[in-house]
Amino acid sequence: MGQSEKSGTNDGAGPGPRCIALVGPYLSGKTTLLEAILARTGAIDRQGKVADGTSLGDASPEARAHGMSVELNVATCDFLGDKYTFVDCPGSIEFQAEQIAVLPAVDAAIVVCEPDDKKIPALQLILKQLEEQNIPHFLFLNKIDKAESRVRDMLEILQPASAKPLVLRQIPIWENEIATGFVDLALERAFVYREHAESEVISVPDQLSTRQEEARFTMLEKLADYDDELMEQLLEDIEPPRDKVFEDLSAELSAGEIVPVLLGSAENGNGILRLLKALRHEAPGISDTVKRLGVENGDTIVQVIKTFHTTHGGQLSLSRVLSGAIDDGDTLYGAKGRSSRIAGLFSLMGQDPSKQQKAGTGETIALGRLSDIVTGETLRAVKGESAQLVDLNIPAPVYQQAITATERKDEVKLTAAIGKIIEEDPSISLVHSQDTNEMVLRGQGDMHLRVALERLTGKYGVHAETHKARVAYKETIRKSTTQQGRHKKQSGGHGQFGDIVVDIKPLPRGGGFDFSDTITGGVVPKQYIPAVERGIKEYLSSGPLGFPVVDFAVVLTDGSYHAVDSSEQAFKTAGRIAISEGLPNCSPVLLEPVLNITVHIPNDATARINAIVAGRRGHLLGFDAREGWPGWDSVQAHMPASEVLDLIVEIRSATAGVGSFEQSFDHLAELTGKLAEQVMAEESAKAA
Repeated sequence: MGQSEKSGTNDGAGPGPRCIALVGPYLSGKTTLLEAILARTGAIDRQGKVADGTSLGDASPEARAHGMSVELNVATCDFLGDKYTFVDCPGSIEFQAEQIAVLPAVDAAIVVCEPDDKKIPALQLILKQLEEQNIPHFLFLNKIDKAESRVRDMLEILQPASAKPLVLRQIPIWENEIATGFVDLALERAFVYREHAESEVISVPDQLSTRQEEARFTMLEKLADYDDELMEQLLEDIEPPRDKVFEDLSAELSAGEIVPVLLGSAENGNGILRLLKALRHEAPGISDTVKRLGVENGDTIVQVIKTFHTTHGGQLSLSRVLSGAIDDGDTLYGAKGRSSRIAGLFSLMGQDPSKQQKAGTGETIALGRLSDIVTGETLRAVKGESAQLVDLNIPAPVYQQAITATERKDEVKLTAAIGKIIEEDPSISLVHSQDTNEMVLRGQGDMHLRVALERLTGKYGVHAETHKARVAYKETIRKSTTQQGRHKKQSGGHGQFGDIVVDIKPLPRGGGFDFSDTITGGVVPKQYIPAVERGIKEYLSSGPLGFPVVDFAVVLTDGSYHAVDSSEQAFKTAGRIAISEGLPNCSPVLLEPVLNITVHIPNDATARINAIVAGRRGHLLGFDAREGWPGWDSVQAHMPASEVLDLIVEIRSATAGVGSFEQSFDHLAELTGKLAEQVMAEESAKAA
């Protein structure tokens, strides 16, 4: 069914239903702002509090337990006849992957921040994502009632975090060093805050008139940088029409040229109405969003921004209808041409879904039971493979723990439940380590995995135990030797006989394992030589020190056989005997994996990170300014894998929670002394 044939669609007369992301650093007040918006628009009866557990958002048991957002909060409301869906994204760096699939599909973002210079690196992480994707965004300077410095000074401090000019839209009215209201520089009107109520319009205080004129002129100057007509008016001292000012604010916001800054206190409900009006009059709509995403036609196109697994309703795919319209029961086609039939349309208000029959262009809606559809996928109503609009850049894991089911009977349930958790949060992964034979759960930090485990138990009823993941140690040899391997056994009838001589010698690091022979004269028949190699390889999974053996060569040089008693099995056993008796005579030594790491941190933490690297047996390779990140450094080092397991915990502690690192295998290095003895003792204890 075409778009024009369905009710509830956007006919092009207005911006259509909008989708707005709330983003910002941890504890900046995003969920409280969502609560204030819902209360101001009448979507909820009264504004709850996150700390009291009465907010619509952060209602999951895990969010309540930890007092923080650990997943998206979604709510839809109406304001002056326009429909808005707000997606509140977690602020902690460990959960910021939640917003990766959301941001491309929203019309704009509100960046919630505090007047606190210590939060600048965290703010920069958020702004960088928005800037790279050209997402229009406002900055809402929250907790203005607790500000300890002038707003103009705050803006100077905050500006380095943004690649785009911060354009102050409001200035506060101070009374006894408390912000009691504000002057809107575009409207040229003053307002006095009323707690949890609409602000009262007043005359601009006389003592603020000069400051207002200065601040308004500064705002206009920044707008004029992108508008020659406005620049000419300013140069000729012509007061621009108010409509022209708002037109420029809207156009330059949509183009990603400026970041308007508004003030308020979400906790007290202050500044909320002006924020909503700024969204209504200045934020772009769905038509601008589809242009940014490169949507070229009017077919029905749906972008999946989050997957939920509900206790009773099954899978819900939170999605944005980019074009066209959908009905309950429609069939959509995904990335690989897979068809999936919608089994219910739901509008979300926090944890509560409300069923509806249709959804039109611009609406944000949860689609029921779309099997095999994943977060970030683009769906179309046209049969066939759907071209994808978004390439999710999921951050690589930085923390891991081995995981096992508490009860053996739950092993299958464990992997199935973790699979659902991964569908909800693709920044979590579960891998089976071939080197250590462990199931390893990987994610973005200690809290990230802790919450995943809480969901595993609370939501899916699966109890699991975690422990420090084992390191994939290896062993090798330092010396060469010649060793005979002789297997002779008589047990009635045909016996077993195999006799070989091998040369064992070390190879350079990274040489792996090499087998060859110099047999002449048939002393070992050719058909038995591969069996010798198999027997040797069987032993290599656990050498003299208890670890896989690498970087050595074996040459079969001599041997003998019996015409009746020799067999492949006999020579395979002879090969195993030769290598098991020969390797201990070759000075075996433990090898530990060494990783190449690059740590990204604010430059005021560089010295601390260098000390952490050194304290973890790392070899510092150098550091440099992080390209494209003013005020940040990247530190390169080699570090043993055993020291990297919980490295992120110390990095985050040293960087107010914003540091991260990348890792890749570099080489194996000898490990000797007490550390080697400790590793081997632990391995022996596990094997016992």
